[in-house]
Amino acid sequence: MKKTRVIVGSLLLPFVPSLGFSHHDAVSQNVMTRRIVLDTLVKTVPIFTMAASAQAKDKMTIAGRIDAKELTMPPASRASELNGVDNLYYPSWLSGTWDVTQTLVDASTPLGLKFIGGPAGSEAIAAESFKEQQKQLNVPVSLKFRFVDTKFGVAEDRIFNTRQRLDNFAGRSVVSSVEYANVGGSNRASALAMGGSEDTPLQTTLVYFKGPVAQKTFVLGHGVENDPDSNTFAAYESLRSIFALTNQNTAPPITTDSENLWVYQKVDNDTISARLRIASYLNAQSDSLYFDAKNKAVSFADYTLSLKRVA
Repeated sequence: MKKTRVIVGSLLLPFVPSLGFSHHDAVSQNVMTRRIVLDTLVKTVPIFTMAASAQAKDKMTIAGRIDAKELTMPPASRASELNGVDNLYYPSWLSGTWDVTQTLVDASTPLGLKFIGGPAGSEAIAAESFKEQQKQLNVPVSLKFRFVDTKFGVAEDRIFNTRQRLDNFAGRSVVSSVEYANVGGSNRASALAMGGSEDTPLQTTLVYFKGPVAQKTFVLGHGVENDPDSNTFAAYESLRSIFALTNQNTAPPITTDSENLWVYQKVDNDTISARLRIASYLNAQSDSLYFDAKNKAVSFADYTLSLKRVA
């Protein structure tokens, strides 16, 4: 049976029928059972979290981290003067809607295959997952991105972009709805009180899939390297996604942590090239190899992106 692709959280995963987004003899298109969801997610991706004693962010530039052979999970961001409207803000030349082509150009496991083999470190599962990812190399995916002007700066339209990523990497419509969720550092009340609007993007998103699964994604930390006179903008976000069933099953949620690193290069007013690295980490409570990994990234997925302005 044909497998396509999907991003779960910020991870690119093999997209398999047993997740419920395509026809399957045993599972209807819109129904995912507790066992199938948990078994598939556990076997397909490593589960991640950031230990309380996480090491300090590597002392290198963001661009340097994209090319690094190993990475350590960055610490959570501290509160700032933007508390309540905290977000990753972009240069003005990224504002607008863009046609995007995103291509996986490299995939690696810096600590070895066994570290992506799920909670038990299964090398068989790791080998199968990595084989599926290799099939995605050099296959372009078309989607759209949107960045919007706000009172606080140019911000990613996470509702629009999240749906675009999930649906287009899946190859079909898998998202029922996306909405923002309020958290202390980024919430609607604060945005309105500080002069924002009901449309001001927030940090935290809540996705409901076309099946009884929801995904809530938090920004743990972020940072930028930006020279106002430069045509290059570098940024990173560390993200935590929590997956939970929305039916009456009582299976515990599944948590994943990852880091997105971006470098955008303005070519002209209507053209941008970019690089993206998605780094994944192990979970202290779920993965038997967590202490062996020493809080270092266990997988890298490296992409190139081309953006053409449409609005």
